[in-house]
Amino acid sequence: MNSIVEQFNRAFIVNNRWTLYFKGLGTTIEVAFFAAILGIVIGTVACLANMAKRRNGKRPIFSWIAYAYIDVIRGTPTVIQLMIMWFVIMKNSTNGVLVASLSFGLNSGAYVAEIIRGGIQAVDQGQMEAGRSLGLSRTQTMMYVVLPQAFKNAFPSLLNEFITLLKETAIVGYVGMSDLTRVANQISTKTYQPFMPLVGAAVIYFVVIKVLTILFNKLERKLRESDNR
Repeated sequence: MNSIVEQFNRAFIVNNRWTLYFKGLGTTIEVAFFAAILGIVIGTVACLANMAKRRNGKRPIFSWIAYAYIDVIRGTPTVIQLMIMWFVIMKNSTNGVLVASLSFGLNSGAYVAEIIRGGIQAVDQGQMEAGRSLGLSRTQTMMYVVLPQAFKNAFPSLLNEFITLLKETAIVGYVGMSDLTRVANQISTKTYQPFMPLVGAAVIYFVVIKVLTILFNKLERKLRESDNR
């Protein structure tokens, strides 16, 4: 059996293979970033639509559509959604990052919708009444008074959703994209030694997520400090 040093050399040093890992990491971060932005936009719209009710208490049609979207996305595997987007809906597209970002963005949007709903429900109902008493419409009060507070309440959960999204992008290798996980698998195949490439990829994921977690925790603490002023 080759020594650990030899395995490390073959997995990272030979032919500058370490550069492949970082190219794969770049793809992973790029997909996660655009998917997170799309997920927040879709999730916010879906949340508001899902919570919408007429004065008689019944749901409008767009509310049922939002409810169905959230229910279906949360009830089906992410990898199946990715494959449907890749091989069916956007099979003629040559932009892998676009297709993957749309797929993960739609998936994340369903979870973000529920996170924001929880944030809205955590806002005191008196905020809506206060906004209405100032002459704002229900929509204006929701947009300018309730939603900003809801996002602040949901901020920690949204950050956790981004970290989860970053790890979930590891499945893009199923459709042939060279993300970090696929690069590790490809190098394992070339070297016939899967241990070091896979452990290396795991370490890179861990370091990136650890750094993000530290940054997010600092940001969250600053937000709490501003609340206490």
